[in-house]
Amino acid sequence: MAKEKIINEKSLEFLEKYLNNPSPTGYEWEGQKIWMDYVKPYVDEFITDTYGTAVAVINPDAKYRVVIEGHSDEISWYVNYINDEGLLYVIRNGGSDHQIAPSKWVNIHTKNGIVKGVFGWPAIHTRDKAKEEPPKLDNIFIDIGAKDKKEVEKMGVHVGCVITYPDQFQILNKDKFVCRALDNRMGGFMIAEVARLLKANKKELPFGLYITNSVQEEIGLRGAEMITQTIKPNVAIVTDVCHDTTTPMINKKTEGETKIGDGPVISYAPAVQNKLRERIIETAESNKIPFQRNASSRYTGTDTDAFAYSNGGVASALISLPLRYMHTTVETVHKDDVENVIRLIYETLLNIKEGETFSYFD
Repeated sequence: MAKEKIINEKSLEFLEKYLNNPSPTGYEWEGQKIWMDYVKPYVDEFITDTYGTAVAVINPDAKYRVVIEGHSDEISWYVNYINDEGLLYVIRNGGSDHQIAPSKWVNIHTKNGIVKGVFGWPAIHTRDKAKEEPPKLDNIFIDIGAKDKKEVEKMGVHVGCVITYPDQFQILNKDKFVCRALDNRMGGFMIAEVARLLKANKKELPFGLYITNSVQEEIGLRGAEMITQTIKPNVAIVTDVCHDTTTPMINKKTEGETKIGDGPVISYAPAVQNKLRERIIETAESNKIPFQRNASSRYTGTDTDAFAYSNGGVASALISLPLRYMHTTVETVHKDDVENVIRLIYETLLNIKEGETFSYFD
């Protein structure tokens, strides 16, 4: 594929709608409907499962099966306790960051719709400077404007209600995408664009392609674990985000060096099948797609691990999108990286032959 512009006006509209829709872990289905509606013209059929993973399939009758995958959920909170004064205390649903919570608006999801609230915080004037406490899970709280616990309950808020941030998609300096939940609805967006490009360019694949938007990654790769038992793929190429390590307070000696704008990040890890990874690198080099490298230790911490260690072992690899400020409401990626991840997945698919085992012994 030539290095023409990939993201068009229609796909950008989809991205904005998809990101702005809340999709907390365990409650992903409305976002999945948006994703399925967008990708429907480019695929042959869909598979869904009990917990909400959605799979768009091209060539469903083929025996050899290749997965490209992202995950659809976002971090959030649960209401855990309501005190007599009507203030709400929370627990995490995924890796929610307690330090960014104070002064943030929130949406509390109830059967009767959204109830607005704010994470309150004592004014600087009132805090004991000698014993000043940082935000912690046991001292952050949400105020929904209720006078007491009874009024909270009348508003439809109860223990177990899920809470998301309302922050929406914006573009920073023309080429940076900023929003909550880029981790990892950018993955869902990128694999959808691969499907669109395959259709637009009239590419015929010699295998079944399973474009998989998994749920519940943020609490332990659960959606990928479930859906791989259904698909039983031969190959899995996973896309997720990784850290831009060039901003302050990040130690490159421990975190490595990756930067937004410098290209997709190709991972080295025990779960990454080496021959498949090298195929991806060769594809990047032959198509002059810039890329970076990242080394993981025991595991990647992404759905790659779930696919690799299922069904007797699935040849799996990870292509990551570098991102700044992960698990905040201002997650930031570079448009060029987004397009290059799409391009790299697309071109790699065209370099996979039916029946390949990627065995070290062939």
